[in-house]
Amino acid sequence: MIMTKLFVVGTGPGDASLIAPRAITAIAASSDLVAYGLYLELLGSVCDGKQHHDLPLGEEIGRARLALNLAAQGKTTALISSGDIGIYAMATLVFELLDMQLQGKENHPEWLDVQIEVVPGISAMQAGASRVGAMLGHDFCTVSLSDLLTPWQTIEKRIDAAGQGDFVISFYNPVSKKRDWQLNTARDILLKYRPPSTPVLIGRQLTREDEKITIIRLDELDAKDVDMFTLVSVGNSESRHIVNGSKEWVYTPRGYRKKL
Repeated sequence: MIMTKLFVVGTGPGDASLIAPRAITAIAASSDLVAYGLYLELLGSVCDGKQHHDLPLGEEIGRARLALNLAAQGKTTALISSGDIGIYAMATLVFELLDMQLQGKENHPEWLDVQIEVVPGISAMQAGASRVGAMLGHDFCTVSLSDLLTPWQTIEKRIDAAGQGDFVISFYNPVSKKRDWQLNTARDILLKYRPPSTPVLIGRQLTREDEKITIIRLDELDAKDVDMFTLVSVGNSESRHIVNGSKEWVYTPRGYRKKL
């Protein structure tokens, strides 16, 4: 029986020093790497000597199928994504395809013999929070503003519920070339539940060479200042923006002040 192994690997936000050692080990053990090309470029020499399978944005299903097929052929394979591959990324597609196979909706029984190991990575929201202090210090959630796969009515309902629940919210996929209104709508929903002065983190190209971090008020948030390489995190009603000279921090208290 052919030994089959598929690593599903998250490589973090971009800084090579933030890649988990287990991710490096998994890539080193693989003969074939499947990813969007930019992710392989960011990894640099770690990918040397490997067979690269570079599929463009929009070909996520194709990448997941290819990775499963390569692994089923006996090639130790790493399916790679930036951030944490289990958060708005490729891991879910791998398991959805396996689920469809078990339901008889796919014709790839060899996939079921593949050993799968998911290797987590540091997510964009964690990287952003670390850059400004401790923004995720209390209950938080994430919402993707992309309505390509999820109806906007569902997204809007989730934003409203998160606003009512007073969660710190990290918005993924805040805008794109064809979507420039959802973020402002999300802002207006949250302004019903928290002060205009609520701190907002805008983090572009987090941990990469051209990283840009901006802290603004919620009522200043505007989609025109954000692009598809940006994470937007909105504090809750108790999140604090503190300034000490040239240093700025954002933290969300958890209630320890009662013990101080």
